[in-house]
Amino acid sequence: MAKKVSCECDVIHEETVRYVKGLLSDRGEYDDLASLFKLFGDGTRAEMLHALEQHEMCVCDLAALLGVTKSAVSHQLKALRLANLVKFRREGQIVYYTLADDHVKAILDVGFAHLREE
Repeated sequence: MAKKVSCECDVIHEETVRYVKGLLSDRGEYDDLASLFKLFGDGTRAEMLHALEQHEMCVCDLAALLGVTKSAVSHQLKALRLANLVKFRREGQIVYYTLADDHVKAILDVGFAHLREE
């Protein structure tokens, strides 16, 4: 049977721990970051964001594109809007959505680049 390897002390590289600790953000920011990434954790939302990266679209067109109900699209758009991932503009009765800014595009682009690495 293999012997378990474990540390016998609390910290080995105290200077490294102190240095890295000084570079980290507060815990709340990591919780916010995790919440942001959860929004990318749903395939329909990710596809919706990618579609909006290509062109601004209304709820009806997004529903037709994705093959889901307008209600489902509206629900997802609300979550994305509250997280500042999409923005909207109104033209008469129609509301058009697009990505909120280039940061959202960058997250999508980096994600696809990572997936497509060989």
